[in-house]
Amino acid sequence: MTPPDVTYFRKGFGLKQEVEATLQADYTGRIVDLMRARDFELVSGDVTIRLAKEFGFCYGVERAVEYAYQTRHKFPGRRVVLVGEIIHNPHVNVRLREMGIEIIMPGEGGFDYSGISAEDVVILPAFGVTITDFNILRERGCVVVDTTCGSVLNVWKRVEAYARDGFTSLIHGKHYHEETRATASQVEKFPGGTYLVVRNMDEARDVCAYIEGRGDRTAFLAKYARSSSAHFDPDLHLKRIGVANQTTMLARESMAIGEEVGRTMAAVKGDAYRASNFRTFDTICSATQDRQDAVNALLEQPLDVMLVIGGYNSSNTLSLAALCAERVRTFHVEDALCIDPARGTIRSRDPVTGLQGDTPDWLGQGPVRVGLTAGASTPNNKIGDAVARVLATCGIDPATIR
Repeated sequence: MTPPDVTYFRKGFGLKQEVEATLQADYTGRIVDLMRARDFELVSGDVTIRLAKEFGFCYGVERAVEYAYQTRHKFPGRRVVLVGEIIHNPHVNVRLREMGIEIIMPGEGGFDYSGISAEDVVILPAFGVTITDFNILRERGCVVVDTTCGSVLNVWKRVEAYARDGFTSLIHGKHYHEETRATASQVEKFPGGTYLVVRNMDEARDVCAYIEGRGDRTAFLAKYARSSSAHFDPDLHLKRIGVANQTTMLARESMAIGEEVGRTMAAVKGDAYRASNFRTFDTICSATQDRQDAVNALLEQPLDVMLVIGGYNSSNTLSLAALCAERVRTFHVEDALCIDPARGTIRSRDPVTGLQGDTPDWLGQGPVRVGLTAGASTPNNKIGDAVARVLATCGIDPATIR
């Protein structure tokens, strides 16, 4: 019988009860609990705040953060190192540093593990890490605590299957994002495994144009040099395609990209060819989909302003902000501190241009209806802080809300 691996952990350490009180104290929000109890709506004076019915921490994020807390509790005297941010929320990562967890960030050449020894404990983030990173850490003999989200693992399995069967993985995502890099690396498990990352429908149409014989090889390779396998050849590797995606992308765009590429292959080669040489599956995680669906439902209600809370480097939050901006005046803030009640201003990231700036009198005068949602890495206490600052901007003392 093979002895258990005592240096690799994916299911925590059975210390949930020991860390539960600390987690509750760090991330629970009274105002959010109050809004849940009131059918996700808070009315005070001329202000109505409506909260999307799915928001904030998802299961994968809760699990990753809890396992980090368990790890610190399990190894109080050991050096604990986190590979990159555990999730894209600055407050959570600051809190982990306060607990004595070191966070190493990637440089131009990736992560530097030269300072990691067998005596260290290393936490892998919810996004996962590349196969190369994983193998380096395992070879060093350190304790590895893997918090990779289950939804991400499902995409990895899909990409592995594509590579095994000789398909190029066409990944809808951001080539520089930790999750996408980790996902793309899964093709390395099979000789000749190949991937190409496309950011949006415009880039997917570049792929379609090449399949149709309208692409320029040199220009294509130059444009996608950082978004594809080192050996990627569009003349060879766009003949058999399997579509996957970064789990936090805009769901409707991922589906549309799959349909567009599949339609192009059928138009050029015929339906029989498409059936044998093209695959696509919806691998958007359920939490991402639920939050996007909840925002769409909220946008059916009358709103004057939409507030989206979450890190500016959080892909799922950016997708929520983009959805909202199509329907209503939208402000994407990294946290509640972006709202200044004393000045009546808000500092936000424009969902369309990506530019950051201050907006005065953003709530206007008189009655106002504010919609609110938050990315999957935003804790409830930070959502509650934002609600409190919205109320304060309108001259309402948050302490009076009961």
